[in-house]
Amino acid sequence: MPSPGIAGIASFLSPDGPEDLVGLRLRESARRMVGIAVFSGVINLLALSGSLYMLQVYDRVLPSRNLATLVGLSLMVLVAYLAQGYFDALRSRMLCRVATMFDAGLQESIHTALATLPLRGVKPVLMQQPLRDLDQVRAFMSSMGPTAFLDMPWIPIFLIGLFLFHPLIGLTAVIGTLSIISMTLLTERLSKGAAKAAMETSAQRQVLADATQRNAEVIRALGMMDRFTVRWSQANERYLRENVRATDVSANLGSGAKVMRFVLQSGMLGMGAYLVVSDKGSGGIMIASSILMGRALAPVEVALGTWKQLIAARQSLLRLRDICKVTAKPAAPPVVLPRPSREFSVQDLSVAAPGTARPLVSNISFTLTAGTGLALLGASASGKTSLSKALVGIWPSQQGVVRLDGAALDQWRNEDLGRYVGYLPQDVALFDGTVAENICRFDTEATSDAILKAAQIAGVHDIILRLPEGYATRIGEGGMSLSAGQRQRVGLARAVFGDPFLIVLDEPNANLDAEGENALTRAIAILRHLKCIVIVISHRPSALAALNMAMVLYDGKVIAFGPSQEVFARVRSGAPQVAAPTQGAPQVAAASQVAAAPKVGAPPQASAPPRVAAQPRAAAPPRAAAPPQAAAAPIARAARRAPIAERARS
Repeated sequence: MPSPGIAGIASFLSPDGPEDLVGLRLRESARRMVGIAVFSGVINLLALSGSLYMLQVYDRVLPSRNLATLVGLSLMVLVAYLAQGYFDALRSRMLCRVATMFDAGLQESIHTALATLPLRGVKPVLMQQPLRDLDQVRAFMSSMGPTAFLDMPWIPIFLIGLFLFHPLIGLTAVIGTLSIISMTLLTERLSKGAAKAAMETSAQRQVLADATQRNAEVIRALGMMDRFTVRWSQANERYLRENVRATDVSANLGSGAKVMRFVLQSGMLGMGAYLVVSDKGSGGIMIASSILMGRALAPVEVALGTWKQLIAARQSLLRLRDICKVTAKPAAPPVVLPRPSREFSVQDLSVAAPGTARPLVSNISFTLTAGTGLALLGASASGKTSLSKALVGIWPSQQGVVRLDGAALDQWRNEDLGRYVGYLPQDVALFDGTVAENICRFDTEATSDAILKAAQIAGVHDIILRLPEGYATRIGEGGMSLSAGQRQRVGLARAVFGDPFLIVLDEPNANLDAEGENALTRAIAILRHLKCIVIVISHRPSALAALNMAMVLYDGKVIAFGPSQEVFARVRSGAPQVAAPTQGAPQVAAASQVAAAPKVGAPPQASAPPRVAAQPRAAAPPRAAAPPQAAAAPIARAARRAPIAERARS
């Protein structure tokens, strides 16, 4: 009899049973519940002891007035109650462990989903939903909810026992049970929509609460407290309204089911009294049938009491299944590729922000050889950061491909690609931990020599030694215990850790002082000397002194690419020969220009940064009377928006 209960859990929570990870873990949990179902059978058998005790007391003890029989029956029922309590507690503990194993089996998939959803353009209200769904399912599986399914197969046994007492008692019990089950199904139908709406508004409220906590300083400093209080009140009112609606539906139907249960129990006593008066039954049958009926309805009562959690768990499982499918890790490549060491190429690359269709970068093609340093320039919103995210594999490409040594990025395992790529975003994004852990990317097998090497290349070693505990200093969430410049330099050390072949730095000197900028220039020169490819996005000339190539973007398209001195000179003069090339021209230009890169690829001398800073006369942007050719107009506009000419003599 226990097996239908297990099947009920699996089929009810996962109706279509797809071959996915969530369905697999659910079926594993159902198999583990076989032992729990055995305990449920023992518990339900022991539950008959109360009815049998009352039946014997009324039919044997009272007519015979035998105290020894009463004592013996009382001891027997006491042992049965103790055993029932023990097995009931054991069943609850086993349910908790089954739920924990279900949770643990999905941890990798859930973390992958949490790390992938922000990169897919998912709304903030849904980013934390997988974790909330998993918590909801685990909480339900470890509660008394599953016991209702495990006990329901025993309802027919109790009903058969009632029919054995008398057919009228059994018929009354069947009618009452069907009525309460109908009420249960009606509860599910009417409360589903209200429970779903309450959950969605709760998630929206949580997102707003998280945003308020993250931006508490800005809200306080800019006097936005009252305005955000109004927004919070509106979100909270929507949640409370939907929660009240869901509670009202559940309370009304629950109260109706409770009234029906009281009526049924009283009707059972009335039917038993009728049989006693008619000499068709004994007083023991009247009391025992009432107790047995209560036990038969216990699983239905448990289901009604946990119905809200049951609906939430079912919806959570459906969402978990979909999320785990769309965020599943791609299959590992059959061959592990070696560390790239020759070139980095981009072919006809177009990139759009996740969740959107409009490309931010279109038809980008270029090739860089080992030891090349590329300055990625352009006005704000020209597509520089979008391109950088595609170059390191954060954003997928709409079309085109990015290759390392001829292999597309998706041919590398993520763990391997992470070792060969260094990336410093605009938001440095440090984590709660020590300085050493952040530099080594939380690699537990990282050596001290590798950490020190990265810190010395980034020029942050001496700064770290001045911290209270040196490399063991905990920096807090987001590196809150460090200054903005220190965070940026630690982030640079993290980017160069492990000798990556490709390093992409997005505004690496935005918060640096003069000493930090010199250290950045030295780091770029060292990396190029080590035959790494360095791509730098910056609006400040000091970061470009050690770079030998330059690319200018305008409105997501390349308008100039080649040796840095030539590009700066062309953009400053607005010469027509650097006009936007026709289809296919960027590839040719890229190949020819990069071929000459080694001639200008030597690391700059220490005097390079002062020379860059000492060129104010080159800062004059092109005049309005620039060359009339239409081809030069985009370059002139780009020069006016971003004073690239200031770096022309770098």
